[in-house]
Amino acid sequence: MEVASPKIEHRSGISMVWVIPIITALVGGWLIVKTLSEQGPVATISFLTADGIEVGTTRIKYKNVNIGVIEGMEFSEDFSHVILSSRFNQGMDSFLRRNTQFWVVRPQLSLSGVSGLETIISGAYIEVEPGQGAPQFHFVGLENPPVVLSDTIGQRVVLMAEKLGSIDVGSPVYYKGIQAGEVLGYELANDRESVYIHIFVNDPFDQLVQGNTRFWNVSGLEVDVSADGVNVRTESFKSMIFGGVAFNTPETLEQATTDIQGLVYTLHNSYGDMDDNAYTRKINYVAYFDSSVRGLSPGAPVEFRGIQVGSVLDFRLEYDSENESFLIPVLFEIEPERIVFRNTSGLVESEDTITSLINNGLRARLQSGSLITGQLYVELVMNPDAPLDLVADNDTVLEMPTV
Repeated sequence: MEVASPKIEHRSGISMVWVIPIITALVGGWLIVKTLSEQGPVATISFLTADGIEVGTTRIKYKNVNIGVIEGMEFSEDFSHVILSSRFNQGMDSFLRRNTQFWVVRPQLSLSGVSGLETIISGAYIEVEPGQGAPQFHFVGLENPPVVLSDTIGQRVVLMAEKLGSIDVGSPVYYKGIQAGEVLGYELANDRESVYIHIFVNDPFDQLVQGNTRFWNVSGLEVDVSADGVNVRTESFKSMIFGGVAFNTPETLEQATTDIQGLVYTLHNSYGDMDDNAYTRKINYVAYFDSSVRGLSPGAPVEFRGIQVGSVLDFRLEYDSENESFLIPVLFEIEPERIVFRNTSGLVESEDTITSLINNGLRARLQSGSLITGQLYVELVMNPDAPLDLVADNDTVLEMPTV
């Protein structure tokens, strides 16, 4: 009996034994690629402390919308600050720019008020303010929130003051008693004798800032005792406690410029000081009185027809042995910039016109400015019939005759 030999056939292809592992590997690889592609960018943010920050819980927000989460936390190499590893949502790459700012939002009491109260329940979170510039993936966080956000409409203004006083970051800026902005910051000037103060004026108040705008310090109370009586001035209770700045733009006959880019404004110590320093040219005069000057004090105004044109500087008692009489020379200054001298052709003349006025009857006399305080001031009057009687025998200081 002949036995047939078995016929062996070799099948080509992959054995069924490997099908399932290969499919599993492909699916796993696809899931990994899908997961990685759906994850957003990673960036690091450094802060001095991690107070209130929790890994996996603390969110990153923009306009109260979650855009990321803190995934890790570690110390810097010198242990001076904490570096937070943050994962952003997909599509948030545009937030990671060179000028982007980060800060921690937590309950805080500042000059602007109380903020971050919602974090008492929800916990602290990191707020982001997007900026422009090249892509960047490491940032240094702000320890305090910015006073003004980048999308706030308004204008930045630079002031220069002799000293900072009680003004601080967040101090209010007022226009006619209405808060129109805030103080952004300050720095010492290059001459080390003055301080630059940076403020932000909100829209629409920024349109009121022109080339002739005046700024003054409104911190505390301003009390002025003068011939006009006692004047107490304050902008608000908030400025009394925390300090502040006020400004106005006076109406003038000359058109002021509206392009203030590059301008640095003087911050006057007070409203009264602002008027005193508005004029730089001064001419000294002396007037001799033989009556009592009780109630007159340095700083008292010198007025002509109700308009202040100068102020009293000093006075003393002198005895004239030749006439056996007492005279009181009162030294005062006139600020010619307060007076516009024009001739018939409309041209501005020099302050020599005052001398011409004296020759035509301009005289000085003492007047009572207040029945309550008894303060005196010097009034200039035109009296063409008054004789030109000069007392002084020297010309070191110009003399103003009296009546």
